Amino acid sequence: MAIKSRHKVDAVFSMSSMTDVVFLLLIFFMLTSSFITPSGLPVNLPSSKSSTIVMQKVTVSISADLKHYVNDKAVDPDRLEEELARALRSEEEGVVVLHIDKSVPTEYLVNVAGIATSLKARVSLATKPDR
Repeated sequence: MAIKSRHKVDAVFSMSSMTDVVFLLLIFFMLTSSFITPSGLPVNLPSSKSSTIVMQKVTVSISADLKHYVNDKAVDPDRLEEELARALRSEEEGVVVLHIDKSVPTEYLVNVAGIATSLKARVSLATKPDR
């Protein structure tokens, strides 16, 4: 008398639950990663011990040869206030991130920061992390 089992074990493994987990992890890491738009200008930033990430809305860059840029657009230093005011009008919160080359004299940094402050914008200085 042979006893036969009605319940056979199926050796097939379903990968659908594994792909769900992978997609959920992908979505999690995409949402928690920081969205930083690097400046396309060759600016050698100074380093600092603590570097916080600020969402870049309006960027002002000064290269080593003292050329001024607002949002990667070349601007004459005499017209910097007009261009900065125009760029800040389109933003809800006035945040200006300064990308100043470390060889640029401090007076240029103070001048740009003063213009941004007079336009009621918050000023943040971009640095690279100290290693």
